[in-house]
Amino acid sequence: MGEPIRELRVLLAAPRSFCAGVERAIEIVERALVRYGAPVYVRRQIVHNTHVVADLEAKGAVFVEELDEVPAGATVVLAAHGVSPEVRAQADRRGDLSVIDATCPLVAKVHHEARRFVSRGYDIALIGHAGHEEVVGTVGEAPDRIHLVEDLADVDALAPTPLEPTGVAGGAAEGDVRPMAFLTQTTLATDETAELVRALRDRFPDIVGPSADDICYATQNRQDAVRAMADDCDLVLVVGSANSSNTARLVEVARRHGSRAELVEDATEIDESWLDGVGTVGLTSGASAPEVLVQEVVEALGRFGPVSIEERRTAEESVHFALPMQVR
Repeated sequence: MGEPIRELRVLLAAPRSFCAGVERAIEIVERALVRYGAPVYVRRQIVHNTHVVADLEAKGAVFVEELDEVPAGATVVLAAHGVSPEVRAQADRRGDLSVIDATCPLVAKVHHEARRFVSRGYDIALIGHAGHEEVVGTVGEAPDRIHLVEDLADVDALAPTPLEPTGVAGGAAEGDVRPMAFLTQTTLATDETAELVRALRDRFPDIVGPSADDICYATQNRQDAVRAMADDCDLVLVVGSANSSNTARLVEVARRHGSRAELVEDATEIDESWLDGVGTVGLTSGASAPEVLVQEVVEALGRFGPVSIEERRTAEESVHFALPMQVR
């Protein structure tokens, strides 16, 4: 007789998949299509997931890189990651577009904080990833006053801006520098961000930060869920697209907590060799990945042999964001 087939244990992390900001952004496009008819144009990916984009394209959404690709008189949606004031100004200058803003309210909060700190005379250290659309939009609020910090070397290289002496009592004196504040991208790894914040505080003891953590609740919750199960897993599969920041951070969190981890767009990317010698697989997904993709991965794992499934829930989520007036 051959050896009995070993059952594969699958731990489902919870929370996982869509957050309130992603649900809101997708619903905005879907409602716009119903109310205004196809095509509805979307500047950049509405959220960073290829399956979501393809589904909306099938319903009549047209994704473009810039507003100059949108024809006159069209309806255009600004993606969930936010845009710079210059992009909004471009739309205003055209005057022939119906613009619906799908910026996640938590990203909009960071933009508001950036404007507030700049108006109070601060330079800003923005902890984030170069080129990410959220960072590009936030830096666009004040490009000459916001300095991107990606790692400890950037902290070391950051220098305060000297102020011109005013010669007026109570004004800037010789040697005075602009005060420093910090903000963060909403989809970062919380532990790495904390390390950079500590480094900034060591270098600039008077630095000030936001009144509440910029890293969004969904990013925090999904990372906490991975941390809670990583020690019990031989392999963690993270479902999502490679350009999704919060999804990539889940892979990094799992690896930092001692588990092998792989990012898969969907079930078709599972490599059976990954399961050699594996008894327990952890499974989660980024905040922009549909839950149906997770269930398809579970089904795919079942084709390799018997599977037992256990959900590990570390938080409940009840956040909901209101829709813009144009699609209510």
